[in-house]
Amino acid sequence: MENYLERILKASVYDVAIETALEPARRLSKRLGNTILLKREDTQPVFSFKLRGAYNRIAQLSDDERARGVIASSAGNHAQGVALAAQKLGTRAVIVMPTLTPSIKVQAVEALGAQIVLHGEAYDDAYEEARRMADAQGLVFIHPFDDPDVIAGQGTIGMEILRQRPHPPDAIFVPIGGGGLMAGIACYVKSLYPQVRIIGVEAEESASMTAAFAAGHPVALGQVGIFADGVAVRQVGTETYRLCRQYVDEIVLVNTDEICAAIRDIFEDTRTLVEPAGAMAVAGLKRWLANNPSRDKCFVTINCGANVNFDRLKHIAERADVGEQREALLAVEIPERPGAFLEFCQTLGRRNITEFNYRYADRRSARIFVGVALSNGASEKEALLAALRERDYPVTDLSDSELAKLHVRHMVGGPAPSIADELLFRFQFPERPGALLKFLQAVGQQWNISLFHYRNHGSDYGRVLAGVQVPVAEREQFEQHLTQLGYAHWDESDNPAYRLFLAGN
Repeated sequence: MENYLERILKASVYDVAIETALEPARRLSKRLGNTILLKREDTQPVFSFKLRGAYNRIAQLSDDERARGVIASSAGNHAQGVALAAQKLGTRAVIVMPTLTPSIKVQAVEALGAQIVLHGEAYDDAYEEARRMADAQGLVFIHPFDDPDVIAGQGTIGMEILRQRPHPPDAIFVPIGGGGLMAGIACYVKSLYPQVRIIGVEAEESASMTAAFAAGHPVALGQVGIFADGVAVRQVGTETYRLCRQYVDEIVLVNTDEICAAIRDIFEDTRTLVEPAGAMAVAGLKRWLANNPSRDKCFVTINCGANVNFDRLKHIAERADVGEQREALLAVEIPERPGAFLEFCQTLGRRNITEFNYRYADRRSARIFVGVALSNGASEKEALLAALRERDYPVTDLSDSELAKLHVRHMVGGPAPSIADELLFRFQFPERPGALLKFLQAVGQQWNISLFHYRNHGSDYGRVLAGVQVPVAEREQFEQHLTQLGYAHWDESDNPAYRLFLAGN
């Protein structure tokens, strides 16, 4: 700890980084009954904390190393941090990025004077190429998180927080990707105020530090989700794991809907749009307070970045209401007769209907997919479900169903009685030119595609829902084919949203 404390105190960051504000979130504080402070790392020159660690690492290089130049692999914030740091220190920078990196990110790095090399379809491919080029050309590899100088640079955030507060906060919530930000803040804060709780926040679909804690060492996740791409790290670092294991009090996991709700919370207080990773600390704070009710405490959250693609905002807005439990998604069966819809709406009372999808099923009943606005969260939803069941409406709560939120709510149709041997899968594949065609060719050459839904969410990955007719005798062969295809996929054949609205009889 003493070694890291000295490294952080001596870190060179302020030639490029600014001391960001520790800003009160007044609306959120009033709602949660505690003082909530936002550490505004989203206001850095590259809209992310990453330049702190990158600059401190490059500043420590010898004259000979700087003359050779530096190289990094990244598709986002680390790339911009390294490029800006190298530009400021007058050294050559090469950034290896996956070929599917959005052009806006490539252009942002090029504008900072770095040389761009596009290689591979995934980050791991870019990482391997950067390592190969470093050895071949004598370039110095700048690791995004697992390096003492990078960790120390990020640790200056903890130093600023304690300096900006007359008294230390009760807890600090920090997003975790590879662990560099968390390791640096935890080392500094715990060295001076060990009573301050340091709470990590991870996305449920990329919880690599949680997996490392469970295993007792860093482990590689089989796959990671890509919504919070700033923290989508398959395996944490060796050094970051060691420090986090020693100084982090606990880790909270959050889902996509909670992150989207936190993005809106931050917007309502600051009129700033942060990226999903930048809102994770607020999402984690809210989840933690739900399980650990507190009043009149002081909590700090790290808003770590604001590099969000504009076309992702529609997806974020859709999910925010569900994440904040301001909307319930329900499957309800009503009688197929005149006046039944009116009676159903009367049961809902004065609540707003956010959407209503209907498909004729048979002469006896109709199944509807309905969104209902809520003003009092989970308690109001439970009361609504109870009221519907009291009036003998068969109802299924789909508010937590990824299938319902990503696909079913946007589809028009209904059950197909003539479809036999149908299996339903969700797929995720890299979003690049020709990717959808390649997917269809790979899946559809041997088995018939009976249902298909694709919707662009403004991210680097496409999401597809596909029904495929696979006779029972060919199921094992089909599973082997999916494994060889290599796309992340989930079997949704038993999902209630599918069974209620799309499946054959």
